[in-house]
Amino acid sequence: MTPFEISVEELKALLEEKQPVQLIDCREEDEYAICNIGGTLIPMQEMPRHLDDFDPDKPLVIMCHIGARSSMVAEYLRRNGYPNAQSLRGGIHAWSQRIDPKIKIY
Repeated sequence: MTPFEISVEELKALLEEKQPVQLIDCREEDEYAICNIGGTLIPMQEMPRHLDDFDPDKPLVIMCHIGARSSMVAEYLRRNGYPNAQSLRGGIHAWSQRIDPKIKIY
């Protein structure tokens, strides 16, 4: 685990505590339609157009299917003024396996 990652358990705790987390889902629309946990959908390729949409002072958690795309997006965001950007390790797949089995695995 790197300091730029957050586990599904840590994210769950933040959400349960109603912490001010910006949750961004960087998957594609068809993937988001299969399953999601309510994050804002901004596909990876569209991220550069949305840089002004985020608060650099609040935690920013990026998620995808298994964590590869979200790692790249989090790195991009950190290089562009968002030091609090983190990737959800294991993505929605890990969320389904360890937090909520009702979330469909694909």
